[in-house]
Amino acid sequence: MDLTVVEGLRIVKFDLILTLALAALVLFTGSFIQQRVRLLARASIPAAAIGGLLFALIVLALRAGGTLGVTLDTTLRTPLQTAFFTTIGLSATLTLLRAGGWRMGFFWLIATLTAVVQNVVGILLALALGAPALLGIICGALTLTGGPSTGVAWADRFEQMGVAGAGSLIIASATFGIFTACLIGNPVATALIRRFKLAPVSEPVKKEEAEEFWALSPTIDTSDEREAAHDAPDAQEQAGLTGPVLLHNLLLVLVLMGLGALVSIGIERTKFVLPGYIGAMVLAALVRNLDDRFGWFGVNARAVEVLGGIALALFLVIALMNLELWKLAGLAVPMIVILSVQIVVMIVYAVLITFTLMGRDYEAAVTASGHIGFGLGITPNAVANMEALTARYAPAPRSFLVVPVVGAFFIDFSNSLVITAFVNLVHKFLT
Repeated sequence: MDLTVVEGLRIVKFDLILTLALAALVLFTGSFIQQRVRLLARASIPAAAIGGLLFALIVLALRAGGTLGVTLDTTLRTPLQTAFFTTIGLSATLTLLRAGGWRMGFFWLIATLTAVVQNVVGILLALALGAPALLGIICGALTLTGGPSTGVAWADRFEQMGVAGAGSLIIASATFGIFTACLIGNPVATALIRRFKLAPVSEPVKKEEAEEFWALSPTIDTSDEREAAHDAPDAQEQAGLTGPVLLHNLLLVLVLMGLGALVSIGIERTKFVLPGYIGAMVLAALVRNLDDRFGWFGVNARAVEVLGGIALALFLVIALMNLELWKLAGLAVPMIVILSVQIVVMIVYAVLITFTLMGRDYEAAVTASGHIGFGLGITPNAVANMEALTARYAPAPRSFLVVPVVGAFFIDFSNSLVITAFVNLVHKFLT
């Protein structure tokens, strides 16, 4: 730990070990707050986001008062980010896609097109407001369909492309979306149910499906994950989660990260803007589906989930702790305008596209609520919305199969490609 003075402000610099220790304390703090503030728990705000933002606010207050500046060693942020998206690839199995039949693939297409619409709307509004076009992507699919994990993964790239304080803008947009998703999803679905008289006879709700796929979400709080683990369908796989199994899957993730880095380097030589994790994620998806077919690699789904959860928690908390919130003020007004319009667009899309194309029935209304949940926020928002609806009306087993799987796995995959395409278009034509 070093202490220096820069422009009259004392700066304390934490080394890697102290940064990790501080990140652990911040995670514990975030979890403690989440469990005791019902609004945060109901909104499914991850503990890492709560603790990380609180730390960033404390640093902002210290800096504003001229007391102290803080610098962290974020060396592990990139490998943790790549590890998380590698586990996303290892989870993108065609078996899950086939399990939902044509509706799974169709809803994936609908959700992917949502990301395209969000980027188009965001870019057009940003240009109209005189803001950088990239802000439209930040307030579009990057943080709304993508959520905080996808958003933070692009922060450095957006900084390099000239968006000052991109990390702070990303977290502000993602947090806004998460809270909003909980507020509007069910009112929209309830209006549809009442307008078209869709609610079937109420009966006791079975939540096994919800709990199963809630556990699959990489953004889930660890306490919920432990509860859902008791209801996992494959008891043998749960029992087999041993040290050697975890080590085997960790080594597989590391190998894929290395090979994926080589793939990404090769692609970047073509001058195509690409996040570093894409190569590893694509290779991981290939490996997972080959393993499902031939059993060559010994992928354990539960081990992959655990490793992904650990990588995501540490990645998010370190990234959020290192936010420079004092750079946020300049683009606050354009952000509010863009995000407000995005809410209206998401509501219209869910009603006219999602609800209509998914069948205009009760299940379609529940699906629309879930789509708003992860289309503006994260997968736990979608599950929370649907659970509240089914508790009030009746079970929706098809929605609980389709929405969480697309929201937790497949949309991250396709949304990364959508974001990459739009960033390259903006870089080529609008900068």
